[in-house]
Amino acid sequence: MIVFVHGVPETLVIWNKLRANLNVESVALSMPGFGCARPPGFGATKDDYVDWLVGELNQFDEPVDLVGHDWGAGLTYRVATANGDRLRSWSADIANIMHSDYVWHDFARIWQTPGDGEAFFADQRRSSPQERGAGLEMLGVPHDDAVAISEASDETMNACILDLYRSATPNPFAHWGGAFTPTAAPGMVLCPSEDPFDNESKSREVAAMLGARHQMLDGLGHWWPLQAPDHGANLLREFIESVG
Repeated sequence: MIVFVHGVPETLVIWNKLRANLNVESVALSMPGFGCARPPGFGATKDDYVDWLVGELNQFDEPVDLVGHDWGAGLTYRVATANGDRLRSWSADIANIMHSDYVWHDFARIWQTPGDGEAFFADQRRSSPQERGAGLEMLGVPHDDAVAISEASDETMNACILDLYRSATPNPFAHWGGAFTPTAAPGMVLCPSEDPFDNESKSREVAAMLGARHQMLDGLGHWWPLQAPDHGANLLREFIESVG
């Protein structure tokens, strides 16, 4: 079973096109608060989301092939290094956020600042999905997908984003790096060459630390599952089949 986990500020629909190209059994999970309800008492910290993901994986009878994008990738790295018995293989992008020297991007630093993060999202909610989507289009997201992502962003998701990012300072490595050794399950790090939120050098270093294959996605950006779902599906299929 292939299990997909999305990132921020997204919902599980970012995987629809890629999954349609796979032609194998798969499921896409909804992170709590992202296009779905935030459970009562759910803290939405990085560790809360890891616990949620492990709980979801425990529902499968066999280890799964886990695929993560953006924060879904961050959760994937944590599960691969701390709960690897739940995985047959794993694949994830933006490995640079797991590097010891990683510095959060400008948006993250706004969200991590009390007051500034709340004001950012309040201002966003006053604009239309088309206006918000224009920024995603500049990063290579197809128009309809950019609008759909923007339409899903609501006050619940925004609050979860703030709690998630504020739980990950100064960077994820500071909290999780002690477990970063070669993983028991085979892994593949994906690195889109045009992703402004990634860094090839740091990505390769993290892949080496985890004993994982490093795969460049030439000409693609952060939202590669939407830009080239057929190519992404082929790479994932080839890797997962190679695991045996």
